[in-house]
Amino acid sequence: MAIFPAVIDATSAAAAAAAAADPAARSSLRARLRAGPLARAIARVDLVLYRLLRQHGHDAALELPVRRFSSLGEHAAIWLVLGAVGAALDGRRRERWLRGARSVLLAYALNTLLKGIVRRKRPRLEKLPALISTPTSLSFPSAHASSSFAAARAYSTLLPGGPLYAGAAAMALSRVYLGVHYPSDIAAGALLGTLVASAGRRP
Repeated sequence: MAIFPAVIDATSAAAAAAAAADPAARSSLRARLRAGPLARAIARVDLVLYRLLRQHGHDAALELPVRRFSSLGEHAAIWLVLGAVGAALDGRRRERWLRGARSVLLAYALNTLLKGIVRRKRPRLEKLPALISTPTSLSFPSAHASSSFAAARAYSTLLPGGPLYAGAAAMALSRVYLGVHYPSDIAAGALLGTLVASAGRRP
């Protein structure tokens, strides 16, 4: 059991010392590692899980479809399209589809607002460049995660919940796999999206 803390310490020390190629990202990471005990612990776990997903299971045959899939979630596009298609094809439940799409849009908007307040920089670690471009350099929370989990929650009364949540989780994890988010960005985004969509649901 002593191995895991040692790995965490080694990873965080290496990352804090030299890791980030981008100065702003490096400053953001160092600030987290110098923060209070809870923030420091989260930052260390972030680094371990980030490196695990960024360094393993990668080859060209897998990265390309993951990039394409992840791009579908940009600006909540796939989930807003799902709501629009559902409203167009399912006239009897059109208002529920539109209400779900509004929850997705609200989650995305709130996520964007929070990003501008927190201003955490995306991970930029040495020898681990991001594998996909992003509209901004801001990382927390993940808009892909917030919109995806808002969609899963909002549409789960209209479609089977299992596939929706599986798709939301895959979309969120793809952002860490591609090197543009820390795991805590994903967790915060998923929580935000779930809360927003829960508030927008009616009995």
